[in-house]
This record gives sequence, C-alpha cells and structure tokens, in this order.
Amino acid sequence: MAGRGVTLDAAQEFLDPTLKGQFPDPSSFAGMDAAAAAIVLAVQAAKAIAIFADYDVDGASSAALLIRWLRHMGLEARLYVPDRMTEGYGPSPAAFRRLQVEGADLVVTLDCGAAAHEALETAEVLGLDIVVIDHHLMPRPPKGRSIIVNPNRPDCTSGQGVLAAAGVTFVLLAALNREARRQGLFGGELAEPDLRRWLDLAALGAICDVTRLEGFNRALAHQGLRVMSVWANPGLAALMATAKAVLGAASTYHAGFILGPRINAGGRIGRSDLGARLLSTDDPVEALALAEELEILNAGRREVEQAIVEAAIAAVERGANFDPDAPALVVAGDDWHPGVIGIVAGRLRERFRRPVVVVGVDRAADIGRGSGRSTPGVNLGAAVHAAWETGLILSGGGHAMAAGLTLRPSAIPEFRAFLVEALAGESAAAGPEELEIDALVRPAGATRALFDQFQRLAPFGPGNPEPLVALANVQVAKVDALKNGHLRCILVDPTGGSIKAMAWRAEGGKLGTRLLARAGPLHLAGRLRADDWNGRRGVQLEIEDAADPRQRAA
Repeated sequence: MAGRGVTLDAAQEFLDPTLKGQFPDPSSFAGMDAAAAAIVLAVQAAKAIAIFADYDVDGASSAALLIRWLRHMGLEARLYVPDRMTEGYGPSPAAFRRLQVEGADLVVTLDCGAAAHEALETAEVLGLDIVVIDHHLMPRPPKGRSIIVNPNRPDCTSGQGVLAAAGVTFVLLAALNREARRQGLFGGELAEPDLRRWLDLAALGAICDVTRLEGFNRALAHQGLRVMSVWANPGLAALMATAKAVLGAASTYHAGFILGPRINAGGRIGRSDLGARLLSTDDPVEALALAEELEILNAGRREVEQAIVEAAIAAVERGANFDPDAPALVVAGDDWHPGVIGIVAGRLRERFRRPVVVVGVDRAADIGRGSGRSTPGVNLGAAVHAAWETGLILSGGGHAMAAGLTLRPSAIPEFRAFLVEALAGESAAAGPEELEIDALVRPAGATRALFDQFQRLAPFGPGNPEPLVALANVQVAKVDALKNGHLRCILVDPTGGSIKAMAWRAEGGKLGTRLLARAGPLHLAGRLRADDWNGRRGVQLEIEDAADPRQRAA
C-alpha cells in the first residue's frame, strides 16, 4: 500500500471504502438535477418511458438499475437495445422515430447517446424528450434541448470521469430518490427504495467496463461485490448456476470472467436485449431460461472468437500489416463477426503490446466495423474521434483504452496511416510497456497466507492492479502444453523450493517459447492464484512475463 502511495491516514478507507465517505453530490454532475426532475415528472404523469441501452454489460447493468427503480415506483419501462449487426452502436434517428410511434413520451439512453448528434437532432424535430446517461468521451459541451449527464462532458465539474455508465446511473438513482422525496411521492404504501440492494449491478458495470477502481468508483465496486455475494439478483444467481460456478464471496473474477462474458454474449452473437432482461427480472424461472440461452451463446462466441484470433494473428505476422516500430496495428478481415472483434483486439494487444484496431468487413454492405484496445498512456478513443472529425471514418469514438468505429473498407489503409501518425507522439511519450513489480518472492515464500493477505487489497482493476510478484532465477522443471495454447509448469529455485504455475495462451509466443525451451534459469513475473483443487488450499503462479537473466538490457 505504501508503495502505491496510500498514506497511513488513508489506509483504513482504502481497505474498506465506504459509500458514505465517497458518494458525490448528484448535483455536481452537469445536467443531473434536470434529468432527475424530467424522469420524476414522467413518473408522476404516468408517461411512457423507454430505456435505450447499449448491448454490453455496462449498458445492461445500467438498464436494470433504472428499470428496477421505475418498477418500484409503479412504472414498467419499455426496454430497447439495438441489434449490433443491423443497427450498430447507440441511438439512431430511425430508432427514436420507432420509439415515438410506439408511444414513448420520454427516452432515457444508457451507456450511449452522448455522441449521437444526428439522433438527438431528430428527437428535437420530433418533439421527443431525451435524457442521456453516458460516460464516453465528449470533446464539446452538448447543444440542443436534450438533457445529457456525462462526467466526461467538458463542462461537468463532478470529478467522476472514471465512472462506468452503471456508476453514473447509480448516482442518478440517488438524485431520483431525492427529487421524488421533494415531490412528496414517498409515504404510505410507497416506501423510498433502498438503493444499496442494487449495488451489485453498479459494481458489475464498473468491473466489466474495466474502469479505474479509485475513489467513489472503488467504493461502488467494493460494496457492490459484498451485495453480489448474497446472490439475491435472480439473473446473477442463474448465470452462476448455468456456469456451474460455486456461490460464495463474489470477486472481480466472478464479475469479469464468469458473469460478464455470458451477459455480453447476447449482444455479441445473439439477441441484444438478453443481458438487460436477465439482470432486471425478478422471476427465477425466466432468469434460468435466459441464463441457459446466454450460456449456449457464450460457447458459440468462444468458437467464433478463437477462429478470428487465429486469422488476425496470421494476417499480422504475414508482414503486410506488421511494422515492429509502428505505434499501432490495424488488421481487417472479411466477415469477421463484429460482436467479437473487441475481444480479438484485446488478445492482439496482449500479444503485440501496442494499440490494436480490428475491423470486420462486410463487402456486400461496403462497410467495415472496427473495435480497438489501447495501452496505458495512449488515448485511442481521442485518436479515433479525430479520424471521424476529419471525415476519414463514418463514425467513431470511445475511451482512452477502447474505441469503436465504422468506415468504408477502401478507407482502411488511409485510416491505418492516420492512426499511426496520430499515436506516434503519445506512444513515444508513454515509452515501452512496463510491468511494475510489487514484491520479490521465493517459491517457498509464495504461500496461501501471502495470497490471502494480498486479497485484502481487493477489488483489483485499473487504478488498483492485483499485486505483481517476481521470482528470480527459477528453473522450469516441468512444462505441459494444454488445449488453447495454455502451458502448465513446475518451477524450482536454487534452494529447492517449488511452485506450480500457469501461462495462459502462451504457446506460440515469446513467453511460451522461453518456457518450453527449459534452456536455463529465468526471472518470472506473475500473480498469485488460489489452488483449491480437490479441497487443497494452495497457491500457484499465473505467469505474466519472463526474462532471461543472461541477457542484460543495454
């Protein structure tokens, strides 16, 4: 903690962050009071409210939060989640027209909408009231009569720019409670809803959207995981059951690697609204049916993803797309499913250690849909938005670490050149990607007790990475190649101490080559993981990187 800048005075709040100590004033968010007033007025007037949500976990979590609050108030909202394949990301003029025809008086967009300028202009012409709850980058303050709440709009002074949309939505619920209280809506048979019971949804969005877990956002994740551990949400409990996972204390692993991929599967290769429906239902039977459908879709997603990963790596390594000195990679392929290209971009970013944009090309429609993942210190979202402002791409934007875009296939070479030039300075300033080691340990000292101590620092994520340890001069005593390129090892040091280790998807890369060679001692960096197989309470190392001690840096 001291090595990460946590002072003694702040230690207790860091280990047990509280909402009471961190919760921001909702009014500090530009547009928040107006948004709460508009929604409460619609509730009072029994108007028809439509929720337009993004198709990822953050959008689904945000939608479920607002649906549950409105349901408590006696109003069942209409849910609309666009189809990734036919509609793409965010609201469109056609979607707003459809919702108005279907009777919507007020549309609340969640995890999207801040950059949907054409759609918002159409809503004004239609006279359709719009409230936008978003967190994506906004280069300019909003125009028009639509209410936009976004901690990343330039004129917002909340200081909460790290929040996912689910975090912003949770603050909106606090503002809604306050406004409804002012209007005298609570009392008698209608009690004020206790928002703490929905903290699991706020935590889910924060973790799965890979936001920085610091300040209020860390408190949301920390307290939300505690609520999640009760597994009172029928949808989350059903997902755990279909995944054959054991219910217990929830962690970022449960949110990010068990729940998140399954919720995302509907938006990636299935029906886009499945995730939001699952998280907002109170019916265990419906929840189980939805979870089983998502489980099947997730299995299909893994197969599609693996095929595209292999094709993309082959395309890069053929040389046509790969420049060892280029600050970014752009790789494209015909008929690559747009629902998984973001995951593929993440895999390639891990392999090549630089920002990557993967584009799936639909030749028949003459359109390419791209998704990118970046490295620390390089703002990919801003570069993609700059490409849109120049007219090079049809649409685009996102976060510093992730971005999405659409473009004409013929523009891909020019976009690649633009991105390389735009990111050259940032990549040079950021320097080579480095691993910051928290501790040097020996195999004999990598005990379950040490692992349990590290867990007191959770939840882990950007802004609070899981402790990274190094083992010096260890020998790979045994290594086995498993399915999907995973490597299982036994490591020993000169004193005879040993530890089990795993290197995920390492075969074929530099790390895997070094481990399989068993040519001499290595310095290894990785993270400790629980090893509870067959009831044992052990520990193993999840290998992140390796270095040959015989090779000295210049």
